[in-house]
Amino acid sequence: MTRTFGHKVRTRVCGIAVRNNKILLVRHEPLGPEGYLWSPPGGGAEYGLSLKEQLIREFDEETGLQVEVGEFMFINEYLHSPIHAIEIFFSVKIVSGELGLGHDPELSSENQMIKEVGFLDFEQIKKMNPFTVHNCFRYCSNIDELLNLKGYFIFQNN
Repeated sequence: MTRTFGHKVRTRVCGIAVRNNKILLVRHEPLGPEGYLWSPPGGGAEYGLSLKEQLIREFDEETGLQVEVGEFMFINEYLHSPIHAIEIFFSVKIVSGELGLGHDPELSSENQMIKEVGFLDFEQIKKMNPFTVHNCFRYCSNIDELLNLKGYFIFQNN
């Protein structure tokens, strides 16, 4: 992971998708201070594709779901050595597909970081160790507040 993603600033695009009042999250290992992290689907920005095109691709790769990308929501800066990411969040509407465990094409099959995908309710997320879920959940106390987050946030743990 460090060789692929570490020791550089990485731009990521991420999406908040809600179905039946639950939020779609992906569990990555090893990531975060506790060795795993639940976060909204997303991935690294690549040259030549718009952020919205990349987010559509990331949802398909990570979850098997096809989405429409909605409005820009917020920017999150994540700095936990060796990872430094600028994450650009959009609202996302699921339009088709079946939820399944995806893959990260940047990693070999034996080094995949995606371990689980699922829809979690907000209360369940808030009961988790805050270092095992994306820090955007620290800035809101319910799903409506999450969907209305605006601005710039930073998580720094160095």
